[in-house]
Amino acid sequence: MKLSELIEALSLEVVLAGDDSRDLSGCYTGDLLSDVMGNADDCDLLVTIQAHRNTVAVATLKDCPAIIICNGRPVPDDMIKAAEGEKIALLRTSENQYTISGKIYNLL
Repeated sequence: MKLSELIEALSLEVVLAGDDSRDLSGCYTGDLLSDVMGNADDCDLLVTIQAHRNTVAVATLKDCPAIIICNGRPVPDDMIKAAEGEKIALLRTSENQYTISGKIYNLL
């Protein structure tokens, strides 16, 4: 599934567009960034409530195409700037991690 298809299927808010033509192979949900670094597969979509630029740094290490910020949390400008430099899409949803992760699981 392409990132653009997932965005449309889940009605995700696009905070920052990335390469929405990228194929998605999996998803990792986590808030402890060291856990994400150690356990997420390369190219996984990252689902989290951690809305700060360190999240972008971790996503870069794992070549994540996008980060989904849950619970409608605000996305700070420094996170947007960092993601823009790395070409990582920033997406937002009002849903919690459990709900959005289940929906992603069913789509992928």
